[in-house]
Amino acid sequence: MFAGKDFIGSFHHSWNGLDQMHIELINTGSELLLGQTRNTHQAWIAKQLSESGYLLSHQCTVSDTGPAIQGALREALKRADLILTTGGLGPTSDDRTRDFLSELIERRLIKSETIVEHIRNYFEGRGRVMPEQVTIQAMIPEGCEYFVNQFGTAPGLLIPLDPNPFRASGKPAWIAMFPGPPRELHPMFRDQFMPWLERTLPLDQAYQCRILRTSGLGESWIEERLSKKLASLMEQGLDVGYCARSGEVDIRFTADGPEAESLIHQSTAITYEDMGPLIYGEGEVSLEAVLIEACKARGLKMALAESCTGGGMAHVITNVPGASEVLHCGVVSYANEAKTNLLSVPAPLIEEHGAVSEPVARAMVEGALKVSGADLALAVTGIAGPSGGSPEKPVGTVFIAVADRSRVHLVKKLNPYDRETFKFVTINQGLELLRRMVLGISMADE
Repeated sequence: MFAGKDFIGSFHHSWNGLDQMHIELINTGSELLLGQTRNTHQAWIAKQLSESGYLLSHQCTVSDTGPAIQGALREALKRADLILTTGGLGPTSDDRTRDFLSELIERRLIKSETIVEHIRNYFEGRGRVMPEQVTIQAMIPEGCEYFVNQFGTAPGLLIPLDPNPFRASGKPAWIAMFPGPPRELHPMFRDQFMPWLERTLPLDQAYQCRILRTSGLGESWIEERLSKKLASLMEQGLDVGYCARSGEVDIRFTADGPEAESLIHQSTAITYEDMGPLIYGEGEVSLEAVLIEACKARGLKMALAESCTGGGMAHVITNVPGASEVLHCGVVSYANEAKTNLLSVPAPLIEEHGAVSEPVARAMVEGALKVSGADLALAVTGIAGPSGGSPEKPVGTVFIAVADRSRVHLVKKLNPYDRETFKFVTINQGLELLRRMVLGISMADE
């Protein structure tokens, strides 16, 4: 929801390749520079913008001090058409971004009673009394519009500078300010700011972007497989990018201009024809969400038997709405005794082959099926490290087993990463194997 009077028509502009919009991002927060909080804003905001054809030209992170914030804003205003800031809009003593901005652009702060009322309703809706101190968040620069915060109390701010006194040409600029917590920033940016941006500062050229998602495939393998098939389209203006993360690769197609839609359509059709079921989804969809939907469509129940992932598989699956229709149970059998007591893995089998072995993984997945009565099961056992490895089974060794009522499929993987990355990759490998089993796709490594 966008609030405030409509001054958007004061400088409406469209942009094309010859008149490129310059967008800058300033992340404020000393905790980001100290490493106490991970800065996820730059990647997330850049992704939201680029998927609609808007590109960041520059980004920086500064402390909560006045000189740092005002210095970054002053430099950005010399060259930018749109400046985005995150953080510093809350009620505490270190939330000073709006104050430093108001001082820099010489606009007084005025209290918005509408924002005060929103903050009061936010507290009352949670059965709490509103502290008077939090109404400082209702102090906004004169001539400022605001975005309502649906998940917190600090509004987003939208400030026009027309003319822009920091730019020699006086060319107008916008400043958009967002609260720092991602749970507040993300919906505000996506649901309120992006529609405003596309309406107020539209791109002159048509822009298309489509992302295909894969798991368990190599980036170079995908590129080698597709490069020749897409070469002629790339000569016509198609841009192909590959975003590799641990265990996953996204294939990104982008194009602009009058042929953009056709280029994207042709490139995705070629890719699906060549890779087909190896692509598990598009856009923001997650592997676990695709798996849950596939199981729901077939009326299948799932059981999990986890050792080295420590409940991580159950965690990501239960993050998906509707998972209760599919996930029957999950067992975290970290200790050998738990494997025996909860999954009926024979103790002599563990003693003979070791907990991290193909026979034990098979016994775990078969035990999960038997104990749960589910239709499908997934089991993992491995060495997350940094210790516990051997020449025969180095750190990162993992055995993954998937099974239904008629078959068991096992794989051995080596994921030599830190513990957190090891678990992330192993979880994805297991979910991808189960997806392939549900859909009847080849289990062979590509």
